[in-house]
Amino acid sequence: MSADVYLNGAHIIHHDGGYSIFRADMTDYLKDENLICVAVDNSENDRVYPQKADFTFYGGLCRAVKLISVPEIHFELCRDGTLGIKVTPAIEGKRAVVTVETWQNGGDVEITVADQTKTVKSVGGRASAEFIIENPRLWDGVNDPYLYTASASVGGDEISVRFGCRSFGFDSERGLILNGREYPLRGVSRHQDRKGIGNALTEKERREDIELIREIGANTVRLAHYQQAQEFYDLCDEYGIIVWAEIPYITSHMPNGRENTLSQMRELITQCYNHPSIVCWGLSNEITASGGLTCDLTENHRLLNKLCHRMDKTRPTTMAHVFMLETDSPLIDIPDLGSYNLYFGWYLGELEQNGSFFDEYHKKYSERIIGLSEYGADANPQFQTDCPEWGDYTKAYQCVYHEHLLECIENRPYLWATHVWNMFDFAADGRNEGGNSGINQKGLITFDRRHKKDAFYTL
Repeated sequence: MSADVYLNGAHIIHHDGGYSIFRADMTDYLKDENLICVAVDNSENDRVYPQKADFTFYGGLCRAVKLISVPEIHFELCRDGTLGIKVTPAIEGKRAVVTVETWQNGGDVEITVADQTKTVKSVGGRASAEFIIENPRLWDGVNDPYLYTASASVGGDEISVRFGCRSFGFDSERGLILNGREYPLRGVSRHQDRKGIGNALTEKERREDIELIREIGANTVRLAHYQQAQEFYDLCDEYGIIVWAEIPYITSHMPNGRENTLSQMRELITQCYNHPSIVCWGLSNEITASGGLTCDLTENHRLLNKLCHRMDKTRPTTMAHVFMLETDSPLIDIPDLGSYNLYFGWYLGELEQNGSFFDEYHKKYSERIIGLSEYGADANPQFQTDCPEWGDYTKAYQCVYHEHLLECIENRPYLWATHVWNMFDFAADGRNEGGNSGINQKGLITFDRRHKKDAFYTL
């Protein structure tokens, strides 16, 4: 959850948040020979998220550690793990207006987009240029995920980033409108861990995951419940998978954790802004599951929502509500989009209640944009039966469950997005049921990615 970086015994930086990029400027502490120490801390506290959730919190260093060397005049590296470049494309008729902003510590900046190059003076550490692309090739989801490149150079330092030209909006009856047409979002959620590897994935495992997600026919993925590796967002850009990105503000609100929710959201947006695959920022997940609604919790969400809109005027905000949250809760009105995690037919109630819930909700709140952010049933491949029934942890009942939910979703096109929980089984050390302790078995594929459960083919 937290890390401290030391160089030659000197403390360089402290960082709270185990899933995002952060950088330590070591320039003033370097010697001829150097010893770098990264101390990591996963101990329980009341200020860094997540502390309570239904997934395993791994320790150690599980993503790449890089030593970066740049010229004296260079692009910004340290502020919230920034890339130093921000690209905002806007579709206006038959052209794209692309605004490129960069941050650096001086010099004239040369910026190139689509074979157009402009030289801009850095003022107050910022430079900005606007480009017009006539008849742009659109980033069009799985149909044609076309990517452009923006590059910039200053004082011998060079950076580049990919981006996509696309328009999107949301409608309470028609769901997502991508590039002017209805584009129903039907997909899965993903936890990044894997058996025997934990969170320390390589390019091989990430690409295998995205290819399995495409194989099932999904066109969207909810990356839960934390910022995932930049390489995976890159793959979503390349494959045309539309992303719900979120921070680990989950299960239990901590009054002392407000600043951490804000800093993790700043880092998420700063580091992920340029990805065309991302269409919304998730404020929290099932945050009222433990402790209920309080004034402090509500204010925390208002501040997060304002932060998102201040940093990104192009994307809406959303939340994943626990199924016990009353539909008239003031929390629901804070983000632009809403979504519910429903488990009727698994944790409680009957399968038919999933449909009746949305029918009643949509009738009462017809102007709200609503989706289904989680639904699923556990299945242990070792359990077999010819007579599936609720709670038996068989693949057969998981199929019954998903077949019913598929029909429920097809009959309600106003659901802006639906995400199966989960694409893959994942570690949840607090679990001990269904014959496989420490594992949430709602995945359509087993934890090791070796076995596709029957529901994989149902979907």
